Amino acid sequence: MPLVRRLLLALILFLGAIAPSWAMPMLVVDRATLDVLYAQDAGQPWHPASLTKLMTAYVAFEEIAKGTVTLDTTVTISRNAVNQAPSKSGLPVDSAITLRDALYILIVKSANDVAVAIAETVGGSEPQFVGMMNDVARRMGLSATHFVNPHGLHNAAQVTTARDLAILALYIEQNFPQYMPMFATGVVNLGKAKLESNNGLLEGFVGTTGMKTGYVCSSGLNIVATVDRNGRRLLAVVLGGSSARERNERAAELFLKALSGQMQASGQSVLSLNNAVGAAPTDMRPLICGKDAQTYVKAQEAAFPMGMKDQPTYLTDTVAQREYTAVDLGRLRTGIALPRPRPAHVPVFAAPATQPPIENAALDGDLRPGVPISLGFDVPMPRPRPAGL
Repeated sequence: MPLVRRLLLALILFLGAIAPSWAMPMLVVDRATLDVLYAQDAGQPWHPASLTKLMTAYVAFEEIAKGTVTLDTTVTISRNAVNQAPSKSGLPVDSAITLRDALYILIVKSANDVAVAIAETVGGSEPQFVGMMNDVARRMGLSATHFVNPHGLHNAAQVTTARDLAILALYIEQNFPQYMPMFATGVVNLGKAKLESNNGLLEGFVGTTGMKTGYVCSSGLNIVATVDRNGRRLLAVVLGGSSARERNERAAELFLKALSGQMQASGQSVLSLNNAVGAAPTDMRPLICGKDAQTYVKAQEAAFPMGMKDQPTYLTDTVAQREYTAVDLGRLRTGIALPRPRPAHVPVFAAPATQPPIENAALDGDLRPGVPISLGFDVPMPRPRPAGL
């Protein structure tokens, strides 16, 4: 084997040995007791990517509960919304959908345009909605979480931790259990489009009930997942995966270890976990999207090959996907000036003073109301047609 290839292989194996210990915060919580079953770097600040949409959905749920909006409130896709980077719904500017449909598309497709449209509808404006998100985070005690936008597209100041994400997920289920089917949905049908979830556990791991995935270069591939199985109610958070395969397989592995008894309650509640408040968030961009990405991904594959071609997988089940059909209500134009009202009718010719108005005229003639015979309209009647021969 050439020296360069040997050195590269050694580097891959070395990175594979050390990378998971620092690059992937992981957390497993018993949802019934809030006990921590496993925690690795759970308080390390991290970029949430589309896991942000868990909070976007929670704020919408809270406003529905307050009565400021309803599930039938119309959400219009603004130009600002359409201008967001993918993933998107494919709806054009001025399209309208109900808030119910918008929430399904937000959660399942992780559509950034719909996230902005919800923010503008529920909050009045995107910045005002973000303020509502941060207010909820403060009330929940998410001490290392800060939001800058409602979709999760990268911003250096958008940050959270595995601990905070777990608590947010627990609050969603506790306060708004009626919306949990949204997080368990794998497909949203919108017209001819089939919008699919990236949560591989929904179709490959029996008992999965949600919740959300996310990805930007600076975060790696993230997931918050919930499972109800064998009488257990579990939650797992995995951050910083090098691929969707790794992210999903690691979450499944955590669940299986918890279900098999390999993880025991630590005696610590997830609420008491410490966040590294003030620490800089990990930036995965160089390893996920930079010049070292190929080497890093190969290292992760070498360290954790589950789910790769010709390798075993933890996602061995076949689960029928829950589907939902959303309806495009069409395009609603706003801000269009209405035509000016017509001026009141003013007669050009005044009626003669001696002649009564036409509506008050008497039938003075035989053919035309209001016209006396004496005015000279003495028109002879037509002669009768000759009889047929």
